[in-house]
Amino acid sequence: MAVLAVVLAACGEKPEPEITGPAVPQVQDGQSGTPVGDGQGGVALELIGKFEQPVFVAQPPRGGRALFVVEQPGRIVRVDDRGRTRIFLDISNRVSCCGEQGLLSMAFAPDYERSGRFYVDYTDRGGDTRIVEYRVERGRKGRGPERVVPGSARTLLRVAQPFQNHNGGLVMFGPDGKLWIGLGDGGSQGDPRRNGQDLSVLLGKILRIDPRPQGDRPYGIPKDNPFTDRPGARPEIAVYGLRNPWRFSFDRERGTLWIGDVGQDRWEEIDAVADPTGGVNLGWSAYEGDERFNEDERAPRALGPVLTYGREDGCSVTGGYVVRDRALESLYGRYLYADHCQGQLRSFTARDAIVGEVRDDRALGLQVPSISSFAEDARGRIYATSLEGPVYRLVPE
Repeated sequence: MAVLAVVLAACGEKPEPEITGPAVPQVQDGQSGTPVGDGQGGVALELIGKFEQPVFVAQPPRGGRALFVVEQPGRIVRVDDRGRTRIFLDISNRVSCCGEQGLLSMAFAPDYERSGRFYVDYTDRGGDTRIVEYRVERGRKGRGPERVVPGSARTLLRVAQPFQNHNGGLVMFGPDGKLWIGLGDGGSQGDPRRNGQDLSVLLGKILRIDPRPQGDRPYGIPKDNPFTDRPGARPEIAVYGLRNPWRFSFDRERGTLWIGDVGQDRWEEIDAVADPTGGVNLGWSAYEGDERFNEDERAPRALGPVLTYGREDGCSVTGGYVVRDRALESLYGRYLYADHCQGQLRSFTARDAIVGEVRDDRALGLQVPSISSFAEDARGRIYATSLEGPVYRLVPE
């Protein structure tokens, strides 16, 4: 590569790489005294309960003892510390289900204890994505369990979906306090409308917004979003060039954005973005993984994935988390993920991946059939959900 650069310079040409490695600062884990785990054993699955097609788990930012399980057909179930359940929200009459559609995730506002605001991502009866805010009320003097205020639904965003698949589906508050929203490329196959590289549409992107109303608009645009001043570009966009970012997460210690982007025919990929507000292009549909895909598109300086795997190892990546639960010694400092078809929990050292080389991707030794999602609670504990019904917490063996 160095020789090539010299030759190009000598010819008076400026090399413009089509795809690059991850531009992430080199960091060291284990500075707190907890060494990075080896990813081998030491972990068990503790059953939280069984639900109807669970796809996510959430918890308010200040924790508490209750968990909230999102069911794809359109319900959110509150689970207390004794395992007792009650319906927290039921919008099944508004949701199209199932396949890749349904009620797909929820997120509590950072000031939830004061404002009572939370957000859901679902596909409506017409199959379009909706991001909707709800509010809760509590009993007298703030006592008693939360209850959703009737009629409090406020639609922030509606995105037309041309096909039934690749809806993305995750809403999550980042460490910056902004609401991040994952959207797939609109579906079908091969990105027929070339949405991934088109900055004038929201499909195939991860968005970043302030969910509070701004003037007569239902949400605000953070001033430091990367495309606020680019003519023709949607200012909500933070990251683009995605096929279907079903699940993404932020490393709670480093702030790195990790994305599991579901592939087309050959490659599933995991991406790591050091500067999530830097307008990073992840390459789809000019690329699938590291390989060229649609030859009629270009994506100069697209950020390459940190890990890819082929169809012999799965069918649909389920993105996870960099584990920061110190009780899980074998997983600490490692990125945990799985594949929906294989169900095998796997991990690799995060710090190796973000400087460009995954050297120890390996199986943990646990299976979650039909795994739909991972989740992280306020304490950093990790959960895994199965479309077959179980929700598990990862605990020391």
